[in-house]
Amino acid sequence: MLVPQSDLTDNHQPMEVVAQPEAANTVENQPVEDPPSSRFTWRIENFSRLNAKKHYSEVFVVGGYKWRILLFPKGNNVDHLSMYLDVADSASLPYGWSRYAQFSLAVVNQIHNKYSIRKDTQHQFNARESDWGFTSFMPLGELYDPCRGYLVNDTLIVEAEVVVRRIVDYWTYDSKKETGYVGLKNQGATCYMNSLLQTLYHIPYFRKAVYHMPTTENDMPSGSIPLALQSLFYKLQYSDSSVATKELTKSFGWDTHDSFMQHDVQELNRVLCEKLEDKMKGTVVEGTIQQLFEGHHMNYIECINVDYKSTRKESFYDLQLDVKGCHDVYASFDKYVEVERLEGDNKYHAEQYGLQDAKKGVLFIDFPPVLQLQLKRFEYDFMRDTMVKINDRYEFPLQLDLDRDGGKYLSPDADRRVRNLYTLHSVLVHSGGVHGGHYYAFIRPTLSDQWYKFDDERVTKEDMKRALEEQYGGEEELPQTNPGFNNTPFKFTKYSNAYMLVYIRESDKDKIICNVDEKDIAEHLRERLKKEQEEKEHKKKEKAEAHLYTIIKVARDDDLAEQIGKDIYFDLVDHDKVRSFRIQKQITFNVFKEEIAKEFGIPVQFQRFWLWAKRQNHTYRPNRPLTPLEETQSVGTLREVSNKVHNAELRLFLEVELGLDLRPIAPPDKTKEDILLFFKHYNPEKEELRFVGRLFVKSTGKPIEILSKLNKMAGYAPDEEINLYEEIKFEPSVMCEPIDKKITFRASQLEDGDIVCFQKSLPVESIEQFRYPDVPSFLEYVHNRQIVHFRSLEKPKEDDFCLEMSRLYTYDDVVERVAQQLGLNDPSKIRLTSHNCYSQQPKPQPIKYRGVDHLSDMLVHYNQTSDILYYEVLDIPLPELQGLKTLKVAFHHATKDEVVIHTIRLPKQSTVGDVINDLKTKVELSHPDAELRLLEVFYHKIYKIFPPSEKIENINDQYWTLRAEEIPEEEKNLGPNDRLIHVYHFTKETAQNQMQILNFGEPFFLVIHEGETLAEIKVRIQKKLQVPDEDFAKWKFAFLSLGRPEYLQDSDIVSSRFQRRDVYGAWEQYLGLEHSDNAPKRAYAANQNRHTFEKPVKIYN
Repeated sequence: MLVPQSDLTDNHQPMEVVAQPEAANTVENQPVEDPPSSRFTWRIENFSRLNAKKHYSEVFVVGGYKWRILLFPKGNNVDHLSMYLDVADSASLPYGWSRYAQFSLAVVNQIHNKYSIRKDTQHQFNARESDWGFTSFMPLGELYDPCRGYLVNDTLIVEAEVVVRRIVDYWTYDSKKETGYVGLKNQGATCYMNSLLQTLYHIPYFRKAVYHMPTTENDMPSGSIPLALQSLFYKLQYSDSSVATKELTKSFGWDTHDSFMQHDVQELNRVLCEKLEDKMKGTVVEGTIQQLFEGHHMNYIECINVDYKSTRKESFYDLQLDVKGCHDVYASFDKYVEVERLEGDNKYHAEQYGLQDAKKGVLFIDFPPVLQLQLKRFEYDFMRDTMVKINDRYEFPLQLDLDRDGGKYLSPDADRRVRNLYTLHSVLVHSGGVHGGHYYAFIRPTLSDQWYKFDDERVTKEDMKRALEEQYGGEEELPQTNPGFNNTPFKFTKYSNAYMLVYIRESDKDKIICNVDEKDIAEHLRERLKKEQEEKEHKKKEKAEAHLYTIIKVARDDDLAEQIGKDIYFDLVDHDKVRSFRIQKQITFNVFKEEIAKEFGIPVQFQRFWLWAKRQNHTYRPNRPLTPLEETQSVGTLREVSNKVHNAELRLFLEVELGLDLRPIAPPDKTKEDILLFFKHYNPEKEELRFVGRLFVKSTGKPIEILSKLNKMAGYAPDEEINLYEEIKFEPSVMCEPIDKKITFRASQLEDGDIVCFQKSLPVESIEQFRYPDVPSFLEYVHNRQIVHFRSLEKPKEDDFCLEMSRLYTYDDVVERVAQQLGLNDPSKIRLTSHNCYSQQPKPQPIKYRGVDHLSDMLVHYNQTSDILYYEVLDIPLPELQGLKTLKVAFHHATKDEVVIHTIRLPKQSTVGDVINDLKTKVELSHPDAELRLLEVFYHKIYKIFPPSEKIENINDQYWTLRAEEIPEEEKNLGPNDRLIHVYHFTKETAQNQMQILNFGEPFFLVIHEGETLAEIKVRIQKKLQVPDEDFAKWKFAFLSLGRPEYLQDSDIVSSRFQRRDVYGAWEQYLGLEHSDNAPKRAYAANQNRHTFEKPVKIYN
């Protein structure tokens, strides 16, 4: 997924969105046999001392072509390493050259090879795009961190694997013609969504249910998920070319930024199905999602020595299967139902029987007709604090028998009459690494032997080997073909492999692979989509025939009068808003004039046409009339003569002179002495500029001679005193200068097409009463005028109010206007934040007080200009606030069960001691001499006690909670052998037979004395937490080190466990209280999770 280069980068392609290079005219003679491939390794020494912005590798040859790697050691205008594959000899290749290659680029981790970062893509290289790759390959912070293993002894190792493929004419390939199916356009990083949508579409029963969801002709697809999905499915079924998903993502409530985020497919699948399930309620298709995808399993715990069994039935829409340590799907199912023994320290607490040896596991009650298997290709590596992708070989069968071995996966309650034999319907593939990559799907829509690959817009026929074996993952051997390289074959990891499988039960396949035809589709939907299709066809036809026609745009006096002062102020007309004619190229201009006569009612002999010209100062004006000879030529020839810049269309000004009876008359003869001038009138009282007409003047004449005519145009008395100005240009700044009425037009350098603006002369004393007293000041104002949409930072999606401002406003002008709008006396309490045009969100950092000079600086984001600003009203002036640090502190009362959040604001150079003193004035203490301390709590563990002398400037309360509490008396008088230990609540959870410790609740410190037993400590803990006896009896106590529990007996001496001091952090060794978490679930803010791998998928509608 690649984007064409933006102005941000140094002409190298960032890898996010599909670009569509035009097919080259000639294609190099590409090899047809097995594609040549090779691996190139580049060692770069003294890497951190490279000063050049770009760095090229030596040239290497693959497939007879020369390649090299292009690298930006400090990033291509981003804070990431940027890396591209480059055609080394592109400058000397013949015109129209083109070549197609699949390649991967990698930065090798020299400590642990499995943490090497590799990204792969494919591209058709040509003269316009002779390099391709990744602008954001990996963060510079990671690259230059010596602990990470990418830079060792200041040496970086980069690898490229290149496979040169025969060029299939990619852009003329017709998926519908070749396969009968069409693809989906990629609208950012949405290939993950496209592969899922194709899979769902090709489950006909699902598609039928979507068609039968009630929608009306008044619904808008962008606001209704059912309608957007119906529309998408209809187009996939009946369209001849690839289909866009924009309407659907809009119906999710996604902005463009969400489309550029690669989400988790499984999450999207669940959220989409939940939404549809919800929207199907109360309709004829209610329950479809459950019927298709819902299965049930039973979690059980069975005691070994007593007759006690606990079971819980749960439903699932998909199953997550382990890939790591499993060689195929059956091995994963075996692992899924593996029995875990609860014994020793881990005994099960059975009601009325106490602690018992038990076995724990999962068995299936029933499987759904459509079985969705999510393969756990991505997992969290705790040692590295990062996600990794598992590319191990993992096999999956064409037919899956879940009744095998006497139904070992089934629970006693399962209905054994149902035959759980499944056949493979689709394989969803991820190609690439953990930080991105590409998704596509192999599907066999009718379960025949013919597989199809759905890769965004392109659908191709594939054989079974491609769909199955080649997606198992693992390693592959590539033979070396280049004599210049070491000729031993090398193995490389396959980064493309299956991550989701869809199976359909044999006994249900006739019901699921059903017929879906037009009668399943609502009439209004058919009508709407047919109309859309006809419009599309019409545009397509126009486009295809465009080379046979010329577009002629004709501007008249009426257009100028209508537009000037409303739509435009500068120049004369917006050509996109004038009457447009589509004329066959070979027709002569004289014949076209007859059409004008019919259209406008102006006889041919009274028409005179002027050509427009773009001047060097970027203005656009009528330049000269067409000659009688030119009017005999074809419109196609004239278009080419008229203007090389705008040769797509012919732009004309139609001059029509009116007699006294306001009927058209013949245009006057024009000599070289005659100049056609256009006039605009300005009224400073109304701040209004309008077009009032045009005149021919003699170049030797003087403005003073036409003043009475101008006064008549403006409706003034003939002798009204007026001032004249010439509008010269307006980009990049306005140039409008007074005209001397007493010198000739030629001496003032006026020529055909020039614009004269005029206004009444103002007495000096009345100038003050107008905002823009003269034409230049008014045009300056219009040029810099900006409507700004202000939004409250608390509601960043909604416009609150709009203000018209000048881009030249200073910081103070802007906040003053906002304060005025809000009825606020003190503008310095307004804080503004700029808008990020790419994410459509406020920028993370607000604008500092007087931190920018002008409004224009506030609205610029990289090379884009926005018209949105966010505001907040502060309780103290911003300059004062900037000198302060704000911290949110949660105060835990010593005796009451309550937590109060306090906002503490102190000068940045203050210390933790100052925070505590400030807090003491705000909180209720248990006794006047109580001492407080400040802790850092994250995920229910205490990570730090802040020393009172620590400066608060660097304390971050955004991600973790700052907790203040009284220091208990017993902690103040610690004996030499007393220990202060961490005590945390925890519960255990088994996910896919892997035990996880989950901490919850409020962590705390406890003093333990030497020789003290668990029984003694339990008494103190129960008293401290005030837990009723009945509940407390069920609690278990364990010593936990690095997440592993070691259960304690009442007689155990607790202090003996806490002797080791070589622990990574004190919080990794604690006394754990195991019991169920009965507290109501609080929705933790997203920032409570440091390890969020992706932004969660939200569908807002």
